Amino acid sequence: MSEPGELIIDPQGGTPADACVFILHGLGADGRDFEPLVPALSLPRDASVRFILPHAPRLPVTINGGMVMPAWYDIKEMSLDRRVDEPQLIASAERIQGLVREQIGHGIDSRRIILAGFSQGGAVAYQAALSFEQPLGGLLALSTYFATADSIALAEANRELPIEVHHGSFDPVVPEALGKAGFETVKRLGYPAHYRQYPMAHAVCPQQVADIGHWLGQRLAR
Repeated sequence: MSEPGELIIDPQGGTPADACVFILHGLGADGRDFEPLVPALSLPRDASVRFILPHAPRLPVTINGGMVMPAWYDIKEMSLDRRVDEPQLIASAERIQGLVREQIGHGIDSRRIILAGFSQGGAVAYQAALSFEQPLGGLLALSTYFATADSIALAEANRELPIEVHHGSFDPVVPEALGKAGFETVKRLGYPAHYRQYPMAHAVCPQQVADIGHWLGQRLAR
């Protein structure tokens, strides 16, 4: 699996970053898909947050007739519990964990690093965050599902990780039932998790963007 890099958005004015937010895109997109979200979050002007938007590798995707496209892993069928290529998903999560370690190596406290992911990217974020060996600042799961819930080795360092789950009530791509199931799983496992529903399809809406900005501000406040 190739590693095609990532889009990095540093704080304005050359201020050194003291926090980092990773945002993982969905199937068929790339890191630039969420670039417009960053200024729309309306974080405080003095917030020293680095945003890292990794690009997924290009893979053949079974449910799309084997077409090669940006994908964190192959989806083999569109059943409600959707069968995925778990080794590919785990490899993508390990790549993200490597990027997180790089930021820690640059001096950012692991507890000021947040993982967010949309759709496929959210499934990778679940795996990467909940199995990471150092305490993180939060997990934001957007219109996604917890694909490795039955196999993940949960890291004790993140057993109290705050988790925010968002889903659209009209999502035709990832049914809301999958988003709720992921939320209910992490709640059952004892994580401090919160669920928000929005009247939207497989997308991001303005009210949600405001809520994300508020949540990030709370998580990264000094």
